[in-house]
Amino acid sequence: MKIHLLVVIASALFIACTPPKSTENIATSTPESFDSPAGENASLPYLITGEDNFMYMSWVEQGDSNWVDFKYARLEENGWSEPQLIASGNDWFVNWADYPMIAVDKDGNMVGHYLAKSSAGTYSYDVNVVYKPAGMDWKGPRLAHSDGTATEHGFVTLLPQNNGKFLLSWLDGRNTAGGSHDSPAGPMTIRTALLDMNGELSEEAQLDERTCDCCQTGGTMTASGPVISYRDRSEDEIRDMSVVRKVNGSWSAPMAIHDDEWKIAGCPVNGPRMASFSNSIAVAWFTAAGGKAKVKMAFSNDAGASFNEPIIIDDSLSIGRVDVVMLDESSALVSWLDVSDAPTIRYRKVNADGSMGEPVTVSRTSDSRGSGFPQMAKLEETVYFAWTVLSKESPSKIGLAELSF
Repeated sequence: MKIHLLVVIASALFIACTPPKSTENIATSTPESFDSPAGENASLPYLITGEDNFMYMSWVEQGDSNWVDFKYARLEENGWSEPQLIASGNDWFVNWADYPMIAVDKDGNMVGHYLAKSSAGTYSYDVNVVYKPAGMDWKGPRLAHSDGTATEHGFVTLLPQNNGKFLLSWLDGRNTAGGSHDSPAGPMTIRTALLDMNGELSEEAQLDERTCDCCQTGGTMTASGPVISYRDRSEDEIRDMSVVRKVNGSWSAPMAIHDDEWKIAGCPVNGPRMASFSNSIAVAWFTAAGGKAKVKMAFSNDAGASFNEPIIIDDSLSIGRVDVVMLDESSALVSWLDVSDAPTIRYRKVNADGSMGEPVTVSRTSDSRGSGFPQMAKLEETVYFAWTVLSKESPSKIGLAELSF
C-alpha cells in the first residue's frame, strides 16, 4: 500500500510539474495530407471534436436522380472507421453554404441535420433533425420547427448540452411568408430549441427578430453556458456580427461583437465561426465594411459578455469562409480562403494580445461555390483540416490534412 501510494504521488507530481506542450511551432508548420474515408462525388465536409473525445467528419455523396447520402466516420487509433449512413433522400436542398452537420455528446449520443424541400418553391425547405441514442440506430427525422410555413429554414448550429439534450439554433423564415425570396413579407429570424433522445423539443425561443438572410450561424458551449453568434441586420441594412448568451436559464438580448458598420443590400453568405476554452471565446468573421475585404477575430474572457477590440487577420484579398479553433485560453487558429494569388486555404495562429504568426498555406483550392467552406477541428495536440476538392477530370472528393504540435 505504501509503495503504491508513493507511485501515485510521484506520478501526480510529474504530471503537475510537466509544462503544457508548446504551440509555437504551429505558427509556421505546413499541414500534412492524409486519406479521406469519403467516396466519389463527396462534398460538404463538416469536422467536429465530439464531447466523447473522438474526431468525427460528416459529408454528403450525391448520385443520380438527385439522390443524396449523408454519411459520417470517426477517427480512431488505426484510422477512420467505416463510413456510416445517417440518412438519404432525393428531395433535399443541398447547398454549398448551408451544409448538413452532426454533433456528439460525452455519452456518445448523436444528432444530425439536413434540409429537405417543403414545397415546389426553390427556397422553401425545412430543418430535418435525426438523432442516435448511444448504441442505437438513427431515429427520425423530425422537424426542428413547427410553424408549417413553406419558407426558408436553415444555417443550423448544433451544441451538445451533455445532459441527454442538444441545443439547436437556426435561421427561420416563417415571418417571410407571403413574399418572395428577393422581396419577403417580413424579416428572417433566428430561433432555438432543445432536442432530447426521444426526439422531443423543448424551450423553443426566438433569439433575434431580424437577421441577415443566408449567413451561417455559429456557437459554442462555454463553462458558463451556450453562446450563439450570427450576422445581424438593422433597418438600415447594417449587417455586422452579434451574439446571444443563455444566462441563468434565459437568453440575453442581442449584443454586437463589434460595429464594423458594413452596409450591404444583399446577404454576403459569410457567417461567423466561434470556439471556446472554458470561458474564453474566439470568434472570427468576414466583413467588407468601407469597401475593403477583411477577416477579423475577437476574444472574450467572460463567456461572451464582452469582446476585445477585433484583430485584423487578413486584409489582402479574402472572400472569408472562416473557421476557428482555440488552442488554449489565450490563443487560437483561424482559417480563411485567400484569393490574392491562386485560391488558397490559409491559417494563422493568433494570440489574445493581438500578436500572430505568419499565414500558412493548407492547400490550393477553388473559389467557386462548389468548393464550399473549409473546416477545422482540434483533438488533443492535432488540428485537422477538411475541404471539398473539385476537378474537371474527376468527381469531387474530400481533402484532409493534419497539423500536430
